[in-house]
Amino acid sequence: MEARHDNGPRMGQCYPCLVPNQDEFVSASFNRRLAAISLDWFMCLAVSALFPLSKTQGSTLVPLGLFFLEVFILTALQGSSAGQRVLGIKVVDSETGRPLTPGIVAFRTLLVSLVVPVFLRVGGSGYHDRMCQSRVIKS
Repeated sequence: MEARHDNGPRMGQCYPCLVPNQDEFVSASFNRRLAAISLDWFMCLAVSALFPLSKTQGSTLVPLGLFFLEVFILTALQGSSAGQRVLGIKVVDSETGRPLTPGIVAFRTLLVSLVVPVFLRVGGSGYHDRMCQSRVIKS
């Protein structure tokens, strides 16, 4: 009896749905991503204007807090924020193409809220996407 030297079939052979098809991953353009984050920000500014607070109560942080909550909750549940959904893009894991875990979404949203990592671009994607191993693609 001859010993079998391989470890069985590869994942793509048994479970082809688990292996991402790179043709499906068309990266979203920078302009589309910028429009989506701007749309999210202006929506949060509009909602925060409904709740007038004095400057001493931290009204300058209300839009930022709303932005964080909106982007985090919608991305964790649906894979895209409201602005991203309107523009037809979503966030996925760069290696598997699956939705991100809530922890990764929270960290990514924190980085996006800082704005600077969004504009620090490495190889066509934002620094925040590199740190979280995420990718913004057309949906």
